[in-house]
Amino acid sequence: MEDKNVIMAQRVARAVEEAGGRTFYVGGFVRDRLLGKENKDVDIEVHGISVQTLESILDGLGERIAMGESFGIMGLRHFELDIAMPRSERATGRGHRDFNVSVDPFLGTEQAARRRDFTINALMEDVLTGEVLDFFGGRDDLFYGCIRHVDATTFVEDPLRVLRAAQFAARFGFEVAAETRTLCSTMDLDALPGERIFGELQKALLKAQRPSIFFEELRHMGQLATWFGEVEALVGVPQNPDHHPEGDVWIHTMQVVDRTAALRAQAQYPLELLVAALCHDLGKACTTQEVKGAIHAYGHETEGLPLARRLIERLTRERKLVSYALNMVKLHMRPNMLVAVGARAKSYMRTFDASVCPEDLLLLARADHEGRVSADGLIAPDDYAPIEEKLRQMLAEYHRRMALPYATGEDLIAMGFVPGPAFGDALAMAHKLRLAGRSKSEQIASAAAVLRKA
Repeated sequence: MEDKNVIMAQRVARAVEEAGGRTFYVGGFVRDRLLGKENKDVDIEVHGISVQTLESILDGLGERIAMGESFGIMGLRHFELDIAMPRSERATGRGHRDFNVSVDPFLGTEQAARRRDFTINALMEDVLTGEVLDFFGGRDDLFYGCIRHVDATTFVEDPLRVLRAAQFAARFGFEVAAETRTLCSTMDLDALPGERIFGELQKALLKAQRPSIFFEELRHMGQLATWFGEVEALVGVPQNPDHHPEGDVWIHTMQVVDRTAALRAQAQYPLELLVAALCHDLGKACTTQEVKGAIHAYGHETEGLPLARRLIERLTRERKLVSYALNMVKLHMRPNMLVAVGARAKSYMRTFDASVCPEDLLLLARADHEGRVSADGLIAPDDYAPIEEKLRQMLAEYHRRMALPYATGEDLIAMGFVPGPAFGDALAMAHKLRLAGRSKSEQIASAAAVLRKA
């Protein structure tokens, strides 16, 4: 069944044609159609009729809404359809939004396409005839897998395009053209808001098969330090080759991010898990040292917490994401270590209980292990399957224990105890017994003993 937004786009186009104009699909919708990828963001651009005529057409098709009036963007209620008119833009400052915008319905298709960032996004497709307009070689760049800017003069006016170039390279597995990479290296990213940087990072993490390309491209451009300085600090930080044949901490981190991306469909919190993967070894930049001829990074999971917090809070105010990522960074080594030392069930239970999401913690532990691919493409020799089997077995046991009846404050009140400061200690004792698999009655008895001593 054809998408309702596409059907409405065709209705708009027919009405525009009757009024003497033309309507084109633009941007990512055209790009992804040519790549054979699904894109539900339908954007159309209307040429050759006045703003008032377009408004009248839309009023006759439904309830018109202004989505970006100063930018000449409209929509129709109940449809996810951006309807724009050609416009020209002139930078007035250093920020992503510092532009003067002029709507010009008679600007012409080539000039309208020229304001786009990359050739693969400057393609236009006639909604009614399917004719594709390609003024800047976008189809060739799609075929050869190239991210290339449209116009050097206008490209540098929007510094967010540096991040977009890296993000598109990661999403599509393309390479940024040398001249575009050089141009990106000259642009100042300081004035961009963190939220916009995070938006591009999020697309790279959630849509790319190999998100590491995003960071590699920024590094090639010399643009990693401004927003991802803590990650750049990992370049050249050595690791013990017996445990990390892949090389330095930068290489390991990039491989862990890619392995986590391969597992993200299994994650309860995919974005948060990928951010944690990016941050998991930040502490190695300040803890790595050589001890008796061997390279160690003792305590990096703890020392990395303030670094991870600083990086994430620079990009987003999402408190839950920050808390989740810091929790994962702190615990990321424990699951595999518990198996390695033959730990008892109690240690597993405590680790899972301390985790904001133990299922995701196991995915991170697996990615951390598998992110050790050597130059010959081989993962470190030990087989992870028995490690994961043990971890899954212990996690199932944790969930079994958590599903059993357990002591609550109401149980203690029913015994005649009055809520007070000691209740917290009493319930903490009960929870320890719950983790140990003890019965509810045993939990209540121990909690009551704590209260009687208070």
